[in-house]
Amino acid sequence: MTLTPPESAAPAPAAPDRLAQLRAVKEQARAGADPRATERQHGKGKLTAHERIELLLDKDSFTEVEPLRRHRATGFGLEAKRPYSDGVVTGWGTVEGRTVFVYAHDFRIFGGALGEAHAQKIHKIMDMAIAAGAPLVSLNDGAGARIQEGVSALAGYGGIFQRNTRASGVIPQISVMLGPCAGGAAYSPALTDFVFAVRGISQMFITGPDVVKAVTGEDITHDGLGGADVHAGVSGVVHFAYDDEETCLAEVRYLLSMLPSNNRELPPTTTPSADERPGDALLDLVPADGNRSYDIHKVIEEIVDEGDFMEVHADWAPNLVCGLARIDGHVVGVVANQPAATAGVLDIKASEKGARFVQFCDSFNIPLVTLVDVPGFLPGIGQEHDGIIRRGAKLLYAYCNATVPRVSVVLRKAYGGAYIVMDSRSIGADVALAWPTNEIAVMGAEGAANVVFRREIAAADDPEAMRQRKIEEYRSELVHPYFAAERGLVDDVIDPRDTRRVLARTIAMLATKHSSLPSRKHGNPPQ
Repeated sequence: MTLTPPESAAPAPAAPDRLAQLRAVKEQARAGADPRATERQHGKGKLTAHERIELLLDKDSFTEVEPLRRHRATGFGLEAKRPYSDGVVTGWGTVEGRTVFVYAHDFRIFGGALGEAHAQKIHKIMDMAIAAGAPLVSLNDGAGARIQEGVSALAGYGGIFQRNTRASGVIPQISVMLGPCAGGAAYSPALTDFVFAVRGISQMFITGPDVVKAVTGEDITHDGLGGADVHAGVSGVVHFAYDDEETCLAEVRYLLSMLPSNNRELPPTTTPSADERPGDALLDLVPADGNRSYDIHKVIEEIVDEGDFMEVHADWAPNLVCGLARIDGHVVGVVANQPAATAGVLDIKASEKGARFVQFCDSFNIPLVTLVDVPGFLPGIGQEHDGIIRRGAKLLYAYCNATVPRVSVVLRKAYGGAYIVMDSRSIGADVALAWPTNEIAVMGAEGAANVVFRREIAAADDPEAMRQRKIEEYRSELVHPYFAAERGLVDDVIDPRDTRRVLARTIAMLATKHSSLPSRKHGNPPQ
């Protein structure tokens, strides 16, 4: 029996015509409803959503999902404006051959504003990323919730936030800020692991300059309120800031190359380095005099594989350096005090910066290498009143909770509670090493002598000479380089020139480490 269409039905187009129609629809979806919108986007020095995705992913690897999706909202003229994609491009591709999911706001359509259909596309790609166990990258260039759709748009943001939280510690989540992101659009990036931004085009704020001026009377520009450098250096919301989109997206690719696809995998390894530098430079880089400054970056460069160090939050809390590196081909997270910035003391910002980085590394099976040269916590009324106890405890909690391989190296000073917090043996470091320049003590010999021998110094005929003698006495008894090693708090005191070799061997040994925490729903870290 042959079925025929009713007489009133229009004849179906032939196959070639249907293919031509499909090509036309797909081209329209990529080009957007208004050709001039692309010109305006380029005129602002910005790339389109598809152009950004092509830079991020391997060539010809992108598979788009729901390119023909359209909203069904009515009112306020929306029923007459139903462009394909609904202002967001979603799909997956590869970075260096590994699967990565991505969504990119298309500012040419509704200013990238989020509506119900727009949100549902993002929800779907997030669910796919979680199910597949692959990283998720969001390319953000949107004006917030689509006002014409009301609460439906707000609910769409709620679904994104919930999925960000569910994916936290399961798959790497990276946000790239490539335009204005206000209100709810700023919260999703804050929930992700890393935030990238481009100077001149990226802005993030909860309320824009106009609202700020109306409420507080403060007059400020968009960049001054929430530009890339503000969030990279003042608020700490942005981890990486760059001058152009091309460099930014290339660095996102580099970061992805150092991360596992999910929390069940180990970080990707490269061929063990043939770098056999003798390490002689380390002898000159770190002065034996604890009062002299130096740049810890130069020490890190000598220890890690050449060129393989990506610093996180370089412009925020510079007294603590955090970053991803490779040692003999293995990815590690490096945490190091920076004597060149406020003598390397720990303060509120440094503690929070280090805690978040340690937690990230622990979530994704990245071993931790901690380089210690810390005189203590920063004293001051402001620090105490702003919660240095509570916020400093975040770093302590993060290290104590970490089950990944952990190696610490005391380069020079390691005083008081700050020594304990910087991954000492007593809080669970697997291997604790020290250089012969180490000074591990409750406090420096000068301060200790002033406390312990204050009466003898005060009663002496020559108080200053007595003070100097007591300083040397305390140093020789309790602060000499082998005191901690003699008591098993340091596994070995090593020649600085051997640091890279010893670390490589130690990390390789710890590669099969297995450690588990007590069964619990989750901990309750200090906030």
